[in-house]
Amino acid sequence: MTGNEGHLGASEAARHLGVSTKALRIYEARGWLNPVRNAAGWRCYGPDQMRRAAEIVALRRLGLNLHQIGKVLGGDRVALAAALEARQQALDAEAQQVARATAEIAALRARLAGGEAGALDDLARTVTGPRATLALPWPWDGAPFHMPLASALTFLTGPLGSGKTRLARALAVALDAPFLALKDRQAETVTARAGAALDWIVGEGGRDSAALRSVLNALSGPGPLVADLVEDGMDAGTQTALGAFLAHRFAPAAPVVLMTRSRAVIDPDSPMPDRRVLFCPASHDAPFWITPIPGAPGIEALRTCLADPAVRARVGPLRAVRA
Repeated sequence: MTGNEGHLGASEAARHLGVSTKALRIYEARGWLNPVRNAAGWRCYGPDQMRRAAEIVALRRLGLNLHQIGKVLGGDRVALAAALEARQQALDAEAQQVARATAEIAALRARLAGGEAGALDDLARTVTGPRATLALPWPWDGAPFHMPLASALTFLTGPLGSGKTRLARALAVALDAPFLALKDRQAETVTARAGAALDWIVGEGGRDSAALRSVLNALSGPGPLVADLVEDGMDAGTQTALGAFLAHRFAPAAPVVLMTRSRAVIDPDSPMPDRRVLFCPASHDAPFWITPIPGAPGIEALRTCLADPAVRARVGPLRAVRA
């Protein structure tokens, strides 16, 4: 309780809105929120502030960057109209996918009712989706692993020495995907799709760089992708902006696996239920899946593995020596 009637503390407000307390502080720093303080000095959000925060969160979920949100809150409706159009297109595409899946299920139900041979196997493939099977590299000594082939973004992480780089390369082979290594971050130009992403990230507070252009060019491709530490070569603000882009704007056309250890790229306190995390434990037990939602199984292991950009910069030379 905050001691202010009808007010929520920062943690309560963040949970109610489905965001992190860090996001609320960002919105406050931009002048969009003005929480009051209780007798102990803690931030408190009343009904008016919660309504404004809900508006900001809704704009965020439409895919607007911080610069665009500021314009909309200031009365500019152009950015909002464009975001609504993009959202409608995305929903139309999802509706088409649902319609196809519904038709497939209906056909399989009819085949099962008729006792058709092979219908059960087809049903299993429809429900679980296609998967690539690979033998895990050292230190897992060839244990089988199944990687879903659905168009999705997977973050790959784990502590130093956990085998995640070897796993990333093995996944690239299994997915028949290019592997974006650290040495390949020298792009001077961007594709049209990558250029739009670059504009969004710069509007979010990121800085244009060869490393960022290289990552965005790779992400803009039509096929699968596996990338080594995606934050490499980017400053803290750019890592945060890239993380926001991946959370709010990026829709992969094929499986994408991004290795990271940056808390700016994955914020364990910001729900991303439509993303996946593949975690390599220090014990060299088998890699396991984590849904990046606060309180989900494995989220504390993820939290202890990730670090702020300043910490990552300090350990960069150590990682280079051990690589």
